[in-house]
Amino acid sequence: MTDGPGGRRPAERAWRHEAACVIARFRLTPKSTKEAVDGLVETPDGPAFQARVRAIPEDGAANRALEELVARWLGLAKHSVSLAKGGKSRLKSLRISGDPGALDGLLQDRISQFRK
Repeated sequence: MTDGPGGRRPAERAWRHEAACVIARFRLTPKSTKEAVDGLVETPDGPAFQARVRAIPEDGAANRALEELVARWLGLAKHSVSLAKGGKSRLKSLRISGDPGALDGLLQDRISQFRK
């Protein structure tokens, strides 16, 4: 990571830009009583969104539920969100298709809602 202005390191985010998408980290809790994205948590890989789904982690059900939850949370079509990495792990990377700049603004907006 490179230093930003004034020698400060830029704040890490729970997502990174790629061509025509962003890759966002989520820490998933399956078998929850609710379905929600609750905030940000620190993980060994850096910050991640904390998500909870009712589905059980069997036959990919929790992964599919996470994809659907994130699409609803961001107001995007279901096909815009797909699992990129972490199929059998609690820490997932999701590919969110679209303009990276617009998605960046959308994710920043969702983070600001956690602070209210």
